[in-house]
Amino acid sequence: MSVSDDQRPSPEALLEAVKAESRGKFKIFLGAAPGVGKTYEMLGAALVRRREGLDVVIGVVETHGRVETQRLASGLLVIPRRLIEYRGRVLDEMDLDAILARKPKLVLVDELAHTNAPGSRHPKRYQDVEELLAAGIDVYSTLNIQHVESLNDVVAKITRIRVRETVPDGIVERADEIEVVDITPEDLIQRLHEGKVYVRDQAQRAIKHYFSPGNLTALRELALRLTAQRVDEQMLSYMRSHAISGPWAIAERILVCINESPNAAQLVRYARRSADRLKASWVALYVESPSHQRLSELERDRIADTLRLAERLGGQAVTIPGERVADDVIAYARANNITHIIIGKSERSRWFEWMHGSIVHDLIRKAGEIAVQVVSGEGEALPAKNVQTRELAEPFSLTPYVASTVLVALATGVGVAIHRTVALPNISLVFLAAILLSAVRFGLLPSLYASLLSTLAYNFFFLPPLYTFTIADPANIIALVFFTLVAVATSNLTALTRRQVVMAQRQVRTTAELNAFSRKLAGTGDLDDLLWASCFQIALMLKVRAVILFPDGHKMAVAAGYPPDDAVDEAGLAAARWCWDHGRATGRGSDTLPGVKRLFLPIRTGRGLVGVVGMDRDQPGPLFTPAERRLLDALLDQIAVSIDRIRLADDIDDARVLAETEQLRSALLTSVSHDLRTPLASIIGAITSLRGYYKNYDDATREDLMATIQDEAERLNRFVGNLLDMTRIESGALQVKFDRIDVAEIVETALRRAARILVQHRVEVDFAPELPTLYADAMLIEQVLFNLLDNAAKYSPPGSTIEIRADRAGDKLCLTVIDEGEGIPPSDLETIFEKFHRVRAGDQRAAGTGLGLAICRGFIEAFGGTISAANRSGRKGAVFTILLPASEAPAAAREFGAQTSFS
Repeated sequence: MSVSDDQRPSPEALLEAVKAESRGKFKIFLGAAPGVGKTYEMLGAALVRRREGLDVVIGVVETHGRVETQRLASGLLVIPRRLIEYRGRVLDEMDLDAILARKPKLVLVDELAHTNAPGSRHPKRYQDVEELLAAGIDVYSTLNIQHVESLNDVVAKITRIRVRETVPDGIVERADEIEVVDITPEDLIQRLHEGKVYVRDQAQRAIKHYFSPGNLTALRELALRLTAQRVDEQMLSYMRSHAISGPWAIAERILVCINESPNAAQLVRYARRSADRLKASWVALYVESPSHQRLSELERDRIADTLRLAERLGGQAVTIPGERVADDVIAYARANNITHIIIGKSERSRWFEWMHGSIVHDLIRKAGEIAVQVVSGEGEALPAKNVQTRELAEPFSLTPYVASTVLVALATGVGVAIHRTVALPNISLVFLAAILLSAVRFGLLPSLYASLLSTLAYNFFFLPPLYTFTIADPANIIALVFFTLVAVATSNLTALTRRQVVMAQRQVRTTAELNAFSRKLAGTGDLDDLLWASCFQIALMLKVRAVILFPDGHKMAVAAGYPPDDAVDEAGLAAARWCWDHGRATGRGSDTLPGVKRLFLPIRTGRGLVGVVGMDRDQPGPLFTPAERRLLDALLDQIAVSIDRIRLADDIDDARVLAETEQLRSALLTSVSHDLRTPLASIIGAITSLRGYYKNYDDATREDLMATIQDEAERLNRFVGNLLDMTRIESGALQVKFDRIDVAEIVETALRRAARILVQHRVEVDFAPELPTLYADAMLIEQVLFNLLDNAAKYSPPGSTIEIRADRAGDKLCLTVIDEGEGIPPSDLETIFEKFHRVRAGDQRAAGTGLGLAICRGFIEAFGGTISAANRSGRKGAVFTILLPASEAPAAAREFGAQTSFS
């Protein structure tokens, strides 16, 4: 059946459609960045489905305090979340079991890349979604482009920020529908300025570091390209499942056909230029027909190098098996919606084309609506390899020939026995069985030898006159000739099939090892581990000693090797340096420094050289056969990409550290310029007034000025103390002196120390009876309480109440500081303990460095405790909770003012 006549749907596409019928439908609302309105669009689409009569519920939706989003969410039923206690905090997560039990038609699951709290059934939220889909429940979810695993490195390179929460590409590919929620970078930045995405401080930092117009434009393009790619895959699947013969010229697709010709490389370059002009994707296709087995090793090398060139130029390299090249190319083109086919001009003679046909003419005749370009392909070919290879010569052995002789002897004996028992006219079939066995087991030459022996035995034992090689009947001569021809043809075909099977088995084994190695490299994040694994894999698969070298100044240094103790001499290091400088093979078997013990090859990616690999073995002569050299090229390609990936990740991490350092420096300078200069200005102003106008002031005024000097000096002292404490924490120089301490004494000391700060506030202390003692450092705990009281006084209005509570929480002591201020914005609850983090901005910001709470967390964690922030329930105010391990021996808290007031 011709390709044009085959109108059957693709079995694979039909199978996928059947699988999809039993699963829920999955729709992703994809955005280029936070704040584009993914959740809002998801809720709007869900409300439309609910008005259509569907049972729609909210599994988890994060409104982030946005009024418009909250208004939409209020119109849908919410499945209450499950509460999970973790490290003294209560976290809420989507209740998967409750949703499965209710089994709605559609459930909304926001933030697909979210990491679930420890103790959840699945570590990631996308795994919850998979379980919902498997149960037949439709799911709407949201995702930002930076969370797609394959694009994580690309986004990190663009934004200099690496996102740790990612979603496997397979989840995105499983989506039945992807809707891009897209707004222009200018509109998104305007939303940031208006406070619709983050609070003011966070918005300014986001605009400066992440939400720049260039970053947003690049992320937007990534989101649109990913969606277009997914839609394109869905279109191809639809065409295959409905047996629609392409092309549908929705987007240009180019296919370039390559073969063993030296001009194939120029065809690939032409295809790349054409794809750039048309803004199209392109594929380099090689059809591995039976004639592939007759190609020389040079021609096979050329095909492999051409496919690798296509991949380096950004195309897709594909090899498919086939019988009739033109039909197979057309079938692949129609199955993959190819619109342009590029093929080289035939170099065959007219006589050859008349005998065997012309692939070019067949393609043009059968292409239908697909455009076919025939180009000369003349131009620069791939450079010849400058490394010698050795032929894989199998040692001669008499065993196959002896075994073939035995098989023919057995066949002769069986034939004689049958001939004496039954008058069988086609006794020659017994010999064909022996020839087949010899071909299957030993290959072509032994089977040809078996064919010759069988011909002689058939003549000697079965053609009259018997037991002579004379043939009396002319008919028997014809029979013997045809038997010989059939025997030779059978041995050839069987031996060829055996060779193909052996090669296929070898390719399957090699492919499996390469896939396993690729998975190992993908899961390796440390460069040293990757290099060691690479050397081990090269040594294992190619039976050589391998080292990988990197430049170190003007020399090369060994980074890894297998065996580990294999050293490289000075001549080898010099050859490796030449290989690095010139990007060409050098050393053993090459045309440069061939006397060096090792062969050195460059490890390169499209971005350039990443290293040098050196190999040697004890046997003299060239190291590799052509097939082994092609395998080595595949290994080096994988190693190069992995090294580049790890180095890129390291560069991004370094850039992130530099950005954070710059941010820290900027925050420190800002804090110093405000919080250091302000008290100094007050002190200098008061002292100047006293020195210049001392006699003009009355006692009350002079006392006020002196009090100002003292207050500002104490404030300055606290600022310097906070900087020193933060330095001790980050440098690891914090010295903790553990001792049994009474909580009441510590609170009393902290209150006395903070008396001047709390002068405008009422303080209430409430202790539970029979509190245990703490095993901690009294001075550090006092400093933590002082910082919390200072923070509460800053952000609470005058006349408000600040509460200090102490209670037992299991085997821990719980200290709580509660104020009546404006509270903490929900978006700041997780970041409030970071260095220099300030909640409020503008002219009304309270004085401070943004270090107090960070110091509290550092001190508390030094004791094995935790500190958390929350808002009061039902009223304004913030709650800071400290959980500390208590000592075993409890001690009664002193009667220290169950309702003591300070005013």
